[in-house]
Amino acid sequence: MIYLITGGSGFIGSHLVERLLRNGHSVINVDNFDDFYSYQIKIKNTLESIDKISDFEFSDKKADIQYLASLSHSDQYSLYYQDIRDKEGLENIFRNHSIDMVIHLAALAGVRPSIERPLEYEEVNVRGTMNLWELCRDFNIKKFICASSSSVYGNNEKVPFAETDNVDNPISPYAATKKCGEILGHAYHHLYHIDMIQLRFFTVYGPRQRPDLAIHKFTKLISEGVEIPFYGDGTTARDYTYIDDIIDGITKSVLYLENNSNVYEILNLGENQVITLKEMVATIEKTLNMTAFRKILPMQPGDVTKTNADITKAKALIGYKPDTNFQNGIKKFVEWFLRKRQ
Repeated sequence: MIYLITGGSGFIGSHLVERLLRNGHSVINVDNFDDFYSYQIKIKNTLESIDKISDFEFSDKKADIQYLASLSHSDQYSLYYQDIRDKEGLENIFRNHSIDMVIHLAALAGVRPSIERPLEYEEVNVRGTMNLWELCRDFNIKKFICASSSSVYGNNEKVPFAETDNVDNPISPYAATKKCGEILGHAYHHLYHIDMIQLRFFTVYGPRQRPDLAIHKFTKLISEGVEIPFYGDGTTARDYTYIDDIIDGITKSVLYLENNSNVYEILNLGENQVITLKEMVATIEKTLNMTAFRKILPMQPGDVTKTNADITKAKALIGYKPDTNFQNGIKKFVEWFLRKRQ
């Protein structure tokens, strides 16, 4: 099978690329190496995902990415430095490859930044996604997996969150763009018979996690003896999901799409294990054997108080079975973090 993966040099994407290549498939990685965080991290992700660990000598962004693309190009893997907002550039990629399925992970992420830059979030997360659907229509590609988010649930009072819950009240532009993607996706499924699964990811963590996300950021700051930003009273809670379990959910969704037709489904991918902010920090402290210095701050606009995934549907439909508890997941992450810091 030939899979086009958008955002294949990011946190989740690079792990998915690695899994699919290991399973003998071909991958086309489309990534714009956005400066949301260092492009150098994405280059390292890419090298790890294609098993080309090396001491990459960085110079200029464009030259570095072009060199990476030439270094990594093979019959089984191709890398394109491409923004999904550029439909013409995407079209050239679709024209040059026989694509069996699109797995769309690329997005502008983050609740708080979306409040500051809502129009840019709309351009990438809505228009960019529509460009992909338009090209799937034009090139007769009938299988599509799309990354949604637990953010669509907003401050849902019913827990755990189920796919049938009302999600008409997002509390950030980021969440609104993800809900919009689900609605537009259904329109493309209905009109053009594109089989589709929308995956609502619940707070993914693990090796290669973005450095701006809480677990990575807190681990770094605690290990350096620097105070951490601690929002609220510590009772906010998240359904943290380890990266290996997310990749398992994506690959099982891929198999389901390959073996079924007339599909439009929304699935929660979480652990169904809720961890408070206080518990998360305490677990990192225990794993590092260090004490965190907390800077108490007010709750931030757009932040939800709790997420909790009902994964009954994913278990029944695709055989999703997360098996990494939070303590073991943090242990694996900290081991990776300390190893990479050396």
